[in-house]
Amino acid sequence: MTALDQYRLLGRSGLRVSPLALGTMTFGQDWGWGADESEARHIFDAYVDRGGNFVDTAVNYTNGASERILGKLMEGRRDRIVLSTKFTMARDPGDPNSGGNHRMNLVRSVEQSLRQLGTDRIELLHLHAWDDTTPPDEVLRALDDLVRAGKVLYLGICNTPAWRAAQLQTIADLRGWSRFVALQIEYSLVERSVEHELMPMARALGLGVMPWSPLGGGLLSGKYGTSDLATNDAPGVADTRKGVIASTGLLNAASLRIAEEVKAVARETGASAAQVALAWTLLNPAVTAPVIGARTLAQAQDNLGALDVKLDPDHVARLDAASRPAPIFPQRFTERPLVRQLVFGGAAVERRGR
Repeated sequence: MTALDQYRLLGRSGLRVSPLALGTMTFGQDWGWGADESEARHIFDAYVDRGGNFVDTAVNYTNGASERILGKLMEGRRDRIVLSTKFTMARDPGDPNSGGNHRMNLVRSVEQSLRQLGTDRIELLHLHAWDDTTPPDEVLRALDDLVRAGKVLYLGICNTPAWRAAQLQTIADLRGWSRFVALQIEYSLVERSVEHELMPMARALGLGVMPWSPLGGGLLSGKYGTSDLATNDAPGVADTRKGVIASTGLLNAASLRIAEEVKAVARETGASAAQVALAWTLLNPAVTAPVIGARTLAQAQDNLGALDVKLDPDHVARLDAASRPAPIFPQRFTERPLVRQLVFGGAAVERRGR
């Protein structure tokens, strides 16, 4: 399909990024299951040496260790890296202002990220999740101030309802404030509900989609089976990597059936299951760069191999059929044959580029 050094434009911007972003939530062992600094360096080097330039982190990942490790790894090649980080999540338990999207937390988070990363700028700053409390104008004006100050160059948004993200983008356009160019959302063969509204919104409003957890937390790599379903009922499971996945609700029988189809396609193509799942994600025209996360060099190298995988139409159709989400309203209504007849009067109308 492509290679890490065959760059893509990020959304409606001129920023050139690799077709796979290197996620670094696994850098650091403060959460109990990440890579140590030595392994993180091997992963980072493997990515950058192949031409990769798009690296993603967050101010709170592994309690700040992710950004600190990444800052060391970028030494000597900082100017080649498109650095993406995020704010929103609380960093000081008990302090209500250490989290959220308000101006105070935004400014403090960015300043902390700059210190942890040892840099003077952030190429792409994401709002990590909508907090349902901060007024949209406050968020947008504070973000625009950081762009005007040169501390942040581009803006992105994550984990926000489509209507709210569209509202924010519209306000930014109308007021001449910095607009979003990227959207990070969970997207994989086991999480396709974003295709209902978030993906179409991204294409319409010029947001390059960066799917996180494109392997469904490892489910699509084939690492889990029916015996792991008991994890869902075990106490304290969030203390383990498998427990984190179980807590998302994705570790279920339906997801495992999809994973079996992925493994079947992998056997037929000679690729790994993880490569097949990533290759499928890359086919969506709204996607700019899935965010891959690896705890070992071997996992990272396997993920990067997805760029060499070509799925034929039959494979794509099988994966789509195994994972297709049920339609929701109003699509469930407007796609009924009777409604289509009433809308178009029985005429055949081709919908191009929709």
